Amino acid sequence: MQKSEQLLAITTLGGLKQAAYATQSVKQELRANLIEKLKKKEEPFPGIYGYEETVLPDVQRAILSMHNINLLGLRGQAKTRIARLMVGLLDEYVPYISGSEINDDPFRPISKYGIDTIAEKGDDTPISWWHRSERYTEKLATPDVSVADLIGDVDPIKAANMKLSYSDERVLNFGLIPRSHRGIFVINELPDLQARIQVALFNILQEGDIQIRGFKLRLPLDIQFVFTANPEDYTNRGSIVTPLKDRIGSQIITHYPREVAISKKITLQEVRLSTWQKENITIFDLAHDLVEQVAFEARKSEYIDEKSGVSARLTISAYENLASAAERRALIQGEAKTAVRIADFVGVLPAIAGKVELVYEGEQEGANIVAQSLINKSIRKSFIDIFPDPEKEKKKTKGNLYKKILKWFEEGHEVDILHDASEADYRAALDSVPDLLHIVLEKVDIESEVHKYFMMEFVLHGLAEYSVLSKDILSHGLVFKDLFSSMFSGLPDDLDEDEDDDNDVSGYKF
Repeated sequence: MQKSEQLLAITTLGGLKQAAYATQSVKQELRANLIEKLKKKEEPFPGIYGYEETVLPDVQRAILSMHNINLLGLRGQAKTRIARLMVGLLDEYVPYISGSEINDDPFRPISKYGIDTIAEKGDDTPISWWHRSERYTEKLATPDVSVADLIGDVDPIKAANMKLSYSDERVLNFGLIPRSHRGIFVINELPDLQARIQVALFNILQEGDIQIRGFKLRLPLDIQFVFTANPEDYTNRGSIVTPLKDRIGSQIITHYPREVAISKKITLQEVRLSTWQKENITIFDLAHDLVEQVAFEARKSEYIDEKSGVSARLTISAYENLASAAERRALIQGEAKTAVRIADFVGVLPAIAGKVELVYEGEQEGANIVAQSLINKSIRKSFIDIFPDPEKEKKKTKGNLYKKILKWFEEGHEVDILHDASEADYRAALDSVPDLLHIVLEKVDIESEVHKYFMMEFVLHGLAEYSVLSKDILSHGLVFKDLFSSMFSGLPDDLDEDEDDDNDVSGYKF
């Protein structure tokens, strides 16, 4: 590829010939530049994580094979992002005939305008340069998309203004696909495109022909097509018609991140935090782990539609909401700096509830209850990665790590963790629990004072998720107390303890 400065100085077809410039098809261009990147050990698709051994090798093989591509996967699996990154494999600039609606190649014009201009001006034909960022077109398939939108139609206004007959090719107004000639054209959610519109793509993919009204056109369009599709669409809304699918060279299956560590990298790359949030809010690694684990729990939840999927956008929104919950609390308390708390996960509920598709049972439970359940399961899963399993500990005759703290709660003590509590009140509440700090210091390398209190709160939540403590969720915060005292607090005052079946408390809500 010649230097951009030298290329941009060329303004005519004759100048291109003198420079021995040679054009190539867009698929050849993508292939050549991919080969160069692979030889230089450069990453062709930067910022795509979790696909290094699966999806990206398939995409690269498809490009090397000069195939049109269909990326098939659930929502939020970076399908469109991969398509957009293909722009980086195009040459920085390519020449086209100045004034051409479809960016005619000066050496291989296909439109009437391009052919006539070359015939009239020859080597003096003016050329312009087209940057790769402008060679990408993306269209979301919706039911209202028409053949005219994608391919083109007769323009009566143009015919009247130019005083042309409707049989003159110049009255045509080209659609998005012809205008993407020599570029990348992406159709998102292909199955949502009406079948008759999909049929109109047959000849374009196979022969490069387009048909507009009664015109007999042969435009050998040079386009790299990339389609994206969700397998759910095949059953719920539409499908890809078989002859069209047959003409797409490679169908590549995408997937969600398979490890929390990969999911974290994706989230951190995509989140948008304010400068204040970045500088003044401490978000612990464990807090981020909990956010990511929510998505993993959601993808296997019986209350969530597995076919619909759980987008990576859930964790991105959840992370942003977690930071904002901490910021709001700091603003209310007039604190210059703060750190996230487990209690701040109340702010994550809206991000989860709006990103999951519930099945019937989930609808019965309610979106917020399902979202809270996912957070609880995330805490439960992460807790035993750090601390001993409470269920196993309570079976020990001695050496139970949680014995002292549980005894304290059994004596009737409670701990309130309010959503908007000041830092002083938050710490005082946690410090009031004897042996809580000892449990944390026993198992965790403390990074800072705020980290210490975060882990102390995490222990309370973890014990509650393993049903050795009670956690009551109130509108303004949480209350931790002994499990059994919480249960029996629901009994009526006049329950007759002398009755034969004094343990029968069925019908009471604890």
